[in-house]
Amino acid sequence: MPATLKHRDIDPALLALVPTSPAALAILAPAADRAQAYARNSKAPATRRGYASDWRMFTAWCERAGVSSLPAAPETVALYIADLAEGHKPATVSRHMAAIAAAHKACGRESPASMRHGAVASVWQGIKRTHGTAQNAKAPVLVDDLRAMVQKLRPGLIGTRDRALLLVGFAGAFRRSELVALDAEDVQFTSDGLVVALRRSKTDQEGEGRKIGIPYGSNPETCPVRALRAWLDAAAIESGPLLRSVTRHGKMQGRLSGYAVALIVKRHAGAAGLEMAAYSGHSLRAGLATSAAIAGASERSIMAQTGHRSSVMVRRYIRDSSLFRENAAGRVGL
Repeated sequence: MPATLKHRDIDPALLALVPTSPAALAILAPAADRAQAYARNSKAPATRRGYASDWRMFTAWCERAGVSSLPAAPETVALYIADLAEGHKPATVSRHMAAIAAAHKACGRESPASMRHGAVASVWQGIKRTHGTAQNAKAPVLVDDLRAMVQKLRPGLIGTRDRALLLVGFAGAFRRSELVALDAEDVQFTSDGLVVALRRSKTDQEGEGRKIGIPYGSNPETCPVRALRAWLDAAAIESGPLLRSVTRHGKMQGRLSGYAVALIVKRHAGAAGLEMAAYSGHSLRAGLATSAAIAGASERSIMAQTGHRSSVMVRRYIRDSSLFRENAAGRVGL
């Protein structure tokens, strides 16, 4: 068998399809390699890394306990998640269950982490009831917050970039991964504003793509279209990464990372007198959705901008924005 087919990452199901004759191997071995590559690309790199880390933790736990990890019994999974829940949030436990399910599926086996198994289902429900499932969401950057952040920007290339990042990230309701993935070729300036071609996103792993419109702002200081134009001109960017890192000496470097976006948002939130720890890269996206809901934008128009495929999350933004606008306690005359 060729060396390429001995790699431990090759799916056993794919190996079973490859005959053992030399002639057949010469033809099908490259196809098996490509099939494995496509199978790996069925999930985002970050998801694959997370699953791999979670799977290593599970197998190590099984080794210490002297039980099988593949195949694992549902009772083993139930005991594992009960142990895991003592030091981890329910969201983390859920991800570990997904990693266990994915590993078994890759080998053509039934998932022992399925809710069809009574032991797993009852323990998981108990974990959620005991520890709760609410996640600690970061604060949204609202319009007044954004104005305060922009006002504190310093002149220079870094300040020009950060203005574009904050305003375009907010107006486009981009995830930080989407924002840093943009190239200059993905944006088009029109008489109505900016048209951004988003080629891939968290909810569009197959790269179907969609276009987002960002209109001109009424105030030149907070206009996302003018801010991006100023950045591209100052940095002389005509192609390649749209947002790039800049040294303190003004030297342009490579594509900005998603982690850098979070740091930039935090830094400017702090400069504007906001609590830095409460904000993250997601605060721009959440801020647009919440601010739009406060301004009376429809659920449909918010979803069109954010790209949410489900209304569940958008409705949470709308509920949060209505806490004091439609408050029963505010109408009783206290």
